[in-house]
Amino acid sequence: MKTYFPKEGEISNDWYVMDAEGVVLGRLAARVAMILRGKTKPVFTPHADTGDFVIVVNADKVKLTGSKLLNKTYQKHSNFPGGLRVMNAKTMLEKKPEEVIYQAVKGMLPKNTLGRKILKKLKVYRGSEHPHKAQMPREITMKEVQGA
Repeated sequence: MKTYFPKEGEISNDWYVMDAEGVVLGRLAARVAMILRGKTKPVFTPHADTGDFVIVVNADKVKLTGSKLLNKTYQKHSNFPGGLRVMNAKTMLEKKPEEVIYQAVKGMLPKNTLGRKILKKLKVYRGSEHPHKAQMPREITMKEVQGA
């Protein structure tokens, strides 16, 4: 028996909308990463992009448990001496809530060219509105994701 590998044209990409309001960040990121990667589909192949597009709305209402709001830090560097910028999760949620979800999902994807390609299918928005109505995305809840 031969192993089936889906071809580039055979893979159908659906669009999903997930609401982040009141959902714990890590659980949301794990479900989104699974859909982006394609692990919820029967044609999943580890070396191919078989995943779907995911739109995350209400990013500013995501929840962090414990003392992560004050203790979790996000770092970036300008590549100049003394250019390290450190921001805690509370400040990051106030200024750039989209970046919090983006970084959480990025950490759960492969660290290679495939992971970077998959990450482009993630769309995160602060409010409840998004500009992807033409793609007719399907509303999905945390419980509906298979394999979770």
